[in-house]
Amino acid sequence: MIGFLTLLYKELLRFWKVGFQTVFAPMLSSLLYLMIFSHTLEEHVQAYPGVPYTVFLIPGLVIMAMLQNAFANSSSSLIQSKVSGNLVFMLLSPISYQEIFMAYVLASVVRGLVVGLGIYGVTVFFFDLPLYSFLWIFIFALMGTALLGALGIIAGIWADKFEQLAAFQNFVILPLTFLSGVFYTIQSLPPFWQGLSHLNPFFYMIDGFRYGFFHTSDASPYLSVGILAVCFLGVSWGTLRMLKKGYKIRQ
Repeated sequence: MIGFLTLLYKELLRFWKVGFQTVFAPMLSSLLYLMIFSHTLEEHVQAYPGVPYTVFLIPGLVIMAMLQNAFANSSSSLIQSKVSGNLVFMLLSPISYQEIFMAYVLASVVRGLVVGLGIYGVTVFFFDLPLYSFLWIFIFALMGTALLGALGIIAGIWADKFEQLAAFQNFVILPLTFLSGVFYTIQSLPPFWQGLSHLNPFFYMIDGFRYGFFHTSDASPYLSVGILAVCFLGVSWGTLRMLKKGYKIRQ
């Protein structure tokens, strides 16, 4: 386990050393979203009965920041290692591909949770946010960040330069995140778009995470957990296959 723990420590230290960029910047971005949307839509939108729009918005912004940062952690680390050429030192070390996978995913989970706790800690001072079940919140936070951490490994392996990684994030991760119900409930959409939203795995992460706060959701939390488990197993299988074969890192 020495190799795994060393790589995990390196990944944790990597994002913590630039905490203003990796932790505080996402917190600031989420708070700006909250200020702008709450100011413009507070009096015009009510997602859940009796729940102010600003309060409804906070869990969505928290999980959105967690997902984006979990993806960014593993993907940016890999692409930086590939571009700078120091990836070879990890490949030459006696670390199995399973340990590499677990270290990158776990570091992504930690960064996502740190960002989420930071945003929640700031907003809870200004808004009375309900808390129905910490267990459901933790389950969906853990599954969501783990899934995005694994997906970030795939993106980091696939990309050969920063422009390709940025394209993956801007054309895949960002649209799926924004169209998953962060700023609205899908019940407000026409039937066609509601059905389309149910094909988006990000919807189940955000909907289930919000369920932990309000005890209200558009989909059953048990269904959401099942779908996310299947997605995580599928993405993890693909990631492990790429690491085992050395796709674009050994070839």
